[in-house]
Amino acid sequence: MPNYLRSLLAFVGVVFVWSLVRPHDYMTWLLEVFPALIGGAILIVTYRRFRFTNLVYTLIAIHAVILMIGGHYTYAEVPPFNWLRDAGVFARNDYDKVGHLAQGLVPALITRELLLRTSPLRRGKWLTTLCIAVPGAISAAYEIFEWWVSVATGSAGDAFLGTQGYVWDTQSDMLMCFIGAAAALLFLSRWHDAQLEEYVPQRVS
Repeated sequence: MPNYLRSLLAFVGVVFVWSLVRPHDYMTWLLEVFPALIGGAILIVTYRRFRFTNLVYTLIAIHAVILMIGGHYTYAEVPPFNWLRDAGVFARNDYDKVGHLAQGLVPALITRELLLRTSPLRRGKWLTTLCIAVPGAISAAYEIFEWWVSVATGSAGDAFLGTQGYVWDTQSDMLMCFIGAAAALLFLSRWHDAQLEEYVPQRVS
């Protein structure tokens, strides 16, 4: 494994250990962090068969850190966003919107790389459509999962749900996912293509 990826893994590992020490509550921590744990395990197991670009690995690491911070404090209580709320910048603690922005941005690039490297699909309208639709489907599935957890656990699931009384929280979460996916394609595609040249030059030329 290259040193850069080892450094990324070490950084995420340090944040993981920090997040595990005296979180807001361990049930919320587990619910928030388990996507990062599952994703990390999949990446490690499949590394020798399919190595992503450094850009995608970096974005995945950032997303994992976002999840771990949210798991440690809960998304409604991340301190810097409490300060912004108290200063009148936001009406509520909006850290969850950062998470949902990443929920669109990161899967969009993962989807783009998988499709360009493993399917006959070329850059164009269909690639763009799928790279936005896949994160959207993931976001919808996650919102349904949050609903199930809330129904099953009652008030114990409030910290996980993190709506903070905002009636349009689910819809705004999915909007942020869409914005994240669109931003990834708009601003990162050329950088992504440059790194993809190492793997499949004929597919991105």
